[in-house]
Amino acid sequence: MAQTYTSILIVDDDIDDAEMFQDALHFVDASVRCIFSKDGVAALKLLETSPQENLPDLIVLDMNMPRMNGKQCLQKIKASHKLSDIPVIIYSTSQLEEDVKQTHQMGALNFITKPSKFSDLVTIAKEILEGRCAFPS
Repeated sequence: MAQTYTSILIVDDDIDDAEMFQDALHFVDASVRCIFSKDGVAALKLLETSPQENLPDLIVLDMNMPRMNGKQCLQKIKASHKLSDIPVIIYSTSQLEEDVKQTHQMGALNFITKPSKFSDLVTIAKEILEGRCAFPS
């Protein structure tokens, strides 16, 4: 398998959701390194203080979080010279077309609605790790 991402930052205030996402990624490829952050404020602090060589290859960002929501965090990531090239996937319970459209316009790689079944999450993880998880051109 041609893996695109080896280090992924998962930003989610729900630790169960974050761990399930990690489990799905590790089900597909156990070598993927996952880093966790509980909200957008903590994620930005982690990213801004990390050396360039330690930045993640991908950020998976929950949309509904306290202190700073996913849209606000995405906006700050894309406005940062240091961080703007890191792909960001929004991972949310939302299914609103407006959220999908808005985050796409803001520079997100894709918008994934959190699935209810682990097998569906594994399928999503496989697409992500194979580099097949982007908005259609």
